[in-house]
Amino acid sequence: MAVKIKLKRLGKIRSPHYRIVVADSRTRRDGRAIEEIGLYHPVQNPSRIEVDTDRAQYWLSVGAQPTEPVLAILKLTGDWQKYKGEPAPAPLLVAEPKADKRALFEAAAKDSADEPKGEAITPKAKKADKAEKKADDAEAGASAESTEA
Repeated sequence: MAVKIKLKRLGKIRSPHYRIVVADSRTRRDGRAIEEIGLYHPVQNPSRIEVDTDRAQYWLSVGAQPTEPVLAILKLTGDWQKYKGEPAPAPLLVAEPKADKRALFEAAAKDSADEPKGEAITPKAKKADKAEKKADDAEAGASAESTEA
């Protein structure tokens, strides 16, 4: 039985993610796998690549052949060089950890506590402002008429 290490596609139409699997070469792309040995998420920045090194080394040692995309991934992680006895490549880029939302909220709340507080605008306050404005306009109109006379 010919065994291949290949990618099994998952995800929606424009957001693919893959599992690195060991499967019989005659099975279809997303068919039954013997074992899952890793993940590959190309959409994330930087791409998320996780490979179980021990299992990958085992399957390579018993003759499993990686497909071209998997071979490129194994070269990035250094598993292929380890199998061949070559020097390891530079380490992979790792995404920065996301900031804690609670800490960000507390910092923003602390910053806004120092600012002066404005008046709350309610429907009643809006009506009162409109009434004052009409009264001011009426007074201005009356004073304009008295100066003309």
